[in-house]
Amino acid sequence: MTQPTGSGDPRDPRYAGAPVTADPRYVEAPQPAPLQPVRPVQYGEPVRRVETDATYAPSWRGWRAGQIVYTIGGIVVVLIVIRIIFELLGANPNAGFSNLIYTITAPLVAPFQGVFPTPQSHGSILDLAAVLAIIVYALLTWGIARLFEFMRRRSMPTA
Repeated sequence: MTQPTGSGDPRDPRYAGAPVTADPRYVEAPQPAPLQPVRPVQYGEPVRRVETDATYAPSWRGWRAGQIVYTIGGIVVVLIVIRIIFELLGANPNAGFSNLIYTITAPLVAPFQGVFPTPQSHGSILDLAAVLAIIVYALLTWGIARLFEFMRRRSMPTA
């Protein structure tokens, strides 16, 4: 009968009484220290404030105003994207929905008309003025929302 040359099966009864050696691959994780109870603050005792990274936290109103600005800006950008898609696909401008989109977005894109040429091919139009309008309105939306959040930021004293 031959003896096993490798580490063998630890469930084998021959290894039942063998001393266990620590395998460096399997190390027991250290146990966390038990938590100490916190002593309640006594009446009249000065309260020690803890400094945090949130010294200046945005107020709820500033956050809400920013969310409203982002929502309005998002709606404007989505309407202009729909306009670009309709123009690229050559949608009929006399159809009800496409006429509605063109009517709503015309004043939004009008300030940017003439900045770039408008390439056309087989009834399909690439309205670069609308693309520029999306970029400008997205940047304006971000700037106005950040301004609202900044104006409504409240200062939290640390000492």
